[in-house]
Amino acid sequence: MQGNKFAPITGTVMPRYSGLATLMRLPYLGLADPALAEVDIGLIGVPWDGGTTNRPGARHGPRQVRDISTMVRNVNRASGINPFELCNCADLGDTPVNPVDLIDSLDRICAFYTKVCKVGIAPLSVGGDHLVTLPIMRALAKDKPVGMVHFDAHTDTWDRYFGNNPYTHGTPFRRAIEEGLLDPKRTVQIGIRGALYNDSENDWGEQQGIRVIDIDEFHAMGLPAVIAEARRVVGDGPTYVSFDVDALDPVYAPGTGTPEIGGLTTLEAQHLIRGLRGLNLVGGDLVEVSPPFDPSGNTALVGATLLFEILCVLAESVRHRERC
Repeated sequence: MQGNKFAPITGTVMPRYSGLATLMRLPYLGLADPALAEVDIGLIGVPWDGGTTNRPGARHGPRQVRDISTMVRNVNRASGINPFELCNCADLGDTPVNPVDLIDSLDRICAFYTKVCKVGIAPLSVGGDHLVTLPIMRALAKDKPVGMVHFDAHTDTWDRYFGNNPYTHGTPFRRAIEEGLLDPKRTVQIGIRGALYNDSENDWGEQQGIRVIDIDEFHAMGLPAVIAEARRVVGDGPTYVSFDVDALDPVYAPGTGTPEIGGLTTLEAQHLIRGLRGLNLVGGDLVEVSPPFDPSGNTALVGATLLFEILCVLAESVRHRERC
């Protein structure tokens, strides 16, 4: 780490409830800041839920996750990783969005991430609904498709909504595969469950080569075997991590747009993310935190904590590439 200007503000110097809220109490840098050239990982909010088809509110996710991320400290007790010693991290603020124009929002979000990726910063984002991953991938994977470890209750590989709309939070990975941004044969989806509109709803993704581990198979395989399978699928190529909080059982994350019972526990989620250690990770996101559906703020706490888990494994990966 180059000095300590990118270190989080410690709670022993300034109380956690004080100061301006930034993700994990990191310094805020705008895209025009000269110090941007020193940043390895940029934490970014995407306050937009224009792809939501039922319960809205994820547009407010980044703000609440920022606020409650003051609870995050520096060292992961389980892994021993201190991501802030491995990499220079900063809060790059929120992407511009247009709350009344879906296509314009996708373009604005993509343009923001294009600038971030152009200077070599690995993005770690907070949504927003799951459609925000599509414009992120348009920037991150425009030259080479990425693999993905995807935690979710839903595959998000639908084609259309209401007959003719190709862009919703249920379609991002179908569009990403069609656009050559996501390699389906290096994609694994974990935690899939819930009733379907029809019995062929998930066929398309599996036909493309996506490895789907639904919640029943997850429990039948066991945690170590699932981790091993995920690592096998993505291999050593560039890999993105996308975590929809509805992968968790709603007892842990009620504040989300499409809750499904019978999901992962928070501890299982932590172990799964830690199991990605050593992969070639290039970015990630945590999406679908909807504060209006959880006045307690617990879903945002879960989101901030899992974001830290992703940051830890991402920081090791970024650091490893810098040394090679």
